[in-house]
Amino acid sequence: MKDKIALVTGSSQGIGQNIALKLADVTSGIAVHYRNNRNAAEKVVKKMREKGKLAACFRADLTKEKEALALVRKVEEKFSKIDILVNNFGPILVKSWEKVKSSEWDYILHSNLMSALYCLKAVLPGMRKRKWGRIINLGYSRAEQLVAFSKITPYAIAKTGLLILTRSVAASEASAGITVNMVSPGLMEGGILPESKSVPRGRLGKFEDISSAVLFLVSDEADFISGTNLVVAGGWKI
Repeated sequence: MKDKIALVTGSSQGIGQNIALKLADVTSGIAVHYRNNRNAAEKVVKKMREKGKLAACFRADLTKEKEALALVRKVEEKFSKIDILVNNFGPILVKSWEKVKSSEWDYILHSNLMSALYCLKAVLPGMRKRKWGRIINLGYSRAEQLVAFSKITPYAIAKTGLLILTRSVAASEASAGITVNMVSPGLMEGGILPESKSVPRGRLGKFEDISSAVLFLVSDEADFISGTNLVVAGGWKI
């Protein structure tokens, strides 16, 4: 992994930042993506450079296809390639479904589903050429169960669609040496449902729990794993 370059979307803060920092320990370079908070992104880059790693931050609104394509192009110009793509960008909206505005539906669907599609389509040509690639999409732990979530309906629909996309791309790209998987967090520290008593493990998830799953799936040890949804939820609602 020492010669690999990774792009982590939405990595100026939160889970994305933790994933980027952990990947920096095992790769040669990281592209940190942000949408609004450049200062936060630059702080992440500074931490990586202090470790002697190649790092740079890039701004893009990934709900727009042109900006997503431009992001990938700029990263490839800077680092020559992208070996690992982590599609972490994607906000959640907590609101009763019938009160969600059309513009809000559009934003949640584009930021959680279409942004991943735009980015993975852009990185695939280079990965195919090199016969190696790792794509990780961040989901949510109940995407496969198709249960009702009246207060996060657009988000749940987008993440369920992302799982179908994950498996579709995994099947089509396996022969090219590219794996495509999903990592799905459950109840997390600082999340919208901070009730650890409902988690069998007895605690909420930590950023490190998600980062560890990502690091495994991009490793050589996971070379034969593709199209899976790795639920990291401490046994919650299984």
